[in-house]
Amino acid sequence: MRDIALFGGSAHPALAQEISEHLGAPLHPVRVQRFANDCLEVQLQANCRERDVFLIQPLVQPVQENLVELLLMLDAARGASAGRTTVVLPHYAYARSDKKDAPRISIGGRLVADLMVAAGADRVLTMTLHSPQVHGFFSVPVDHLHALRELAGHFSTLDLSTTTVVSPDLGNAKEAARFARLLGVPVAAGAKQRFADDRVAISSVIGDVDGRDVIVLDDEIAKGSTVIELLARLREHDVRSVRVACTHGLFAAGALKRIGDQPEVLEIVCTNTVPIHEHSDKLTVLSVAPALAEAVRRIHNGESVSALFDAP
Repeated sequence: MRDIALFGGSAHPALAQEISEHLGAPLHPVRVQRFANDCLEVQLQANCRERDVFLIQPLVQPVQENLVELLLMLDAARGASAGRTTVVLPHYAYARSDKKDAPRISIGGRLVADLMVAAGADRVLTMTLHSPQVHGFFSVPVDHLHALRELAGHFSTLDLSTTTVVSPDLGNAKEAARFARLLGVPVAAGAKQRFADDRVAISSVIGDVDGRDVIVLDDEIAKGSTVIELLARLREHDVRSVRVACTHGLFAAGALKRIGDQPEVLEIVCTNTVPIHEHSDKLTVLSVAPALAEAVRRIHNGESVSALFDAP
């Protein structure tokens, strides 16, 4: 780790510190100051010349502030003659903007990827992108991890003899099927239609869930509208219990409380790709720092990262 330079932005300092500890490399400070005209200035406070630089910064609220800070960090590393700069992006918020599904709208996922590359990103390490095509928005190498093993390790301690994994929609069904294979249980999926950011309809659940225990798996939970709608359909099938799992627990607008207040929900499980500001007795947060640290180590040493992100 002698030639590595690890920096953490303002978005998630706790995760950056945990990655540093698992990696056995110091986390160098970043000075961020705001001028009177509201512009930001960023200074990386360690030598970067010809070093392998890793910048840890998930795009979380305030997303635009953290994005600009990341772009300035990238520019600072390039200006300091970094040998290679890798963005460690545990959560890519703009991944949801992945297609043109209405006239005259931007595809933010591609635009922000171009901005990062233009600012100096040579490589990106990310986790559980909202849709697979976002991987292709980047013109530099991308290592795309998932948290299925961490989630499966948590649930494997339970009696799963009557359990079904349920994806809220068909778009996430492939990941749900991988997760179900890890647990050795069947899989089902909801037939979802989205009308707005917080308005969805699930007409039915495809698969056997009648009278069974259910693990709902999604990539992220923001306002929780999809999960609440899915719970209504699952009640029609008299499911015995529900556990909710996701990689990115955004839990905006009181979503954690709304989901936790549902009587059939026994547990809500997410990872620490984003800071968790709400709390609940039903919430369990798993750490992805060991996986991210191992990926950073392998990238630095020129080793294969495929063992960490290949489909199980």
